[in-house]
Amino acid sequence: MNNDCVKIVLSGKIDSNNANDVEQMIRQQLDGKGNCPVVIDMEKLAYISSAGLRVLLRTKKSNPDFKIINANSDVYEILDMTGFTEMMTVEKAYRIVDVTGCEAIGRGANGTIYRIDQDNVVKVYNNADALEDIQHEREVAKLALILGIPTAISYDVVRVGESYGSVFELLNAKSFSKILASEPSEFDWCVREFVALLKKIHGTEVPAGKLPDLKETVLRWAAFMRDYLPEEAGNKLLFLVEGVPLDDHMIHGDYHTKNVMLQGDEVLLIDMDTLAVGHPVFELASMYNSFVGYSEYDHEQIKEFQGFDFDTGRRFWRKSLAEYLGTDDEARISEVEDKARIIGYTRMIRRSIRRKGLETEQGRAEIEMWKSELLRLLDKTDSLLF
Repeated sequence: MNNDCVKIVLSGKIDSNNANDVEQMIRQQLDGKGNCPVVIDMEKLAYISSAGLRVLLRTKKSNPDFKIINANSDVYEILDMTGFTEMMTVEKAYRIVDVTGCEAIGRGANGTIYRIDQDNVVKVYNNADALEDIQHEREVAKLALILGIPTAISYDVVRVGESYGSVFELLNAKSFSKILASEPSEFDWCVREFVALLKKIHGTEVPAGKLPDLKETVLRWAAFMRDYLPEEAGNKLLFLVEGVPLDDHMIHGDYHTKNVMLQGDEVLLIDMDTLAVGHPVFELASMYNSFVGYSEYDHEQIKEFQGFDFDTGRRFWRKSLAEYLGTDDEARISEVEDKARIIGYTRMIRRSIRRKGLETEQGRAEIEMWKSELLRLLDKTDSLLF
């Protein structure tokens, strides 16, 4: 038996007028091949009727190892509506987008967001096999919108180089990072709107099981650190994280000014793949890293990431924290900041070590600086709650 894959190309239209001919053509190509894998390429197929669908079903019955590739949007919709996408593998044909020369308006752990024209952006995923990641982000973004969080919804999936991207409509939108960099007079307005959205996120209860619990992730970070801290400090770190209660309120997980956009007079949240539930201290830790932590050793890093200087980032973080806590008491602000820094340093040290930071001079210097601060904070902190 020849087990080589047989690829069959369909084109034009398949309806009651030509379905028998198409089925005969398929049988001829499969003749003598046994139950070999079959790939139906629909790149050139514009339409398929119920008669054509029955041809596919009969072909799959005789050749169970069967899949469809390159179905255009119209054909894919027919296959999806009729349940074919649940009965067999169906791969959609994706529009190709080139981001060469496009402005990068956002960058996170899982991908980069580019403006491709005045009205649209595309998030290009780092993972070359990102379709599951894209589906996850679309689902959690939809959940956030249903729960009242203003966010952009992806309306198309595209190919970008060797990876995939998710396209969003953002009409003339600009990030808060860009506003801070180009319109310093809007600093206080940005703080107020940035924190108002953050409070809305943190005030949103999420139905059980709909989003991951970030505490589980932070516990893994803390467990990792026990190999790189003195025993007493490692145990203290794990104890502090374990002491954070479970919380069913939403957190973004990567909340910074490149992920908050102004579209007209509406403030929108983007880059939703990190959405989770958990205590606000975990969110504040991520924010501290974005505005201060990652740039503490090399102050130039924040310019590349956020587009503004280290002093602006530090000032924005402190003003936002004060607004969030509803106080101008510097001691209170520093107290909460220190709690966030414990989680922030834990995350940064782990991230750097996993990215071979101990193998470079700068990496070792950063890790040593963060570790020194972490140990100092652990020594004086008895709870991460505020």
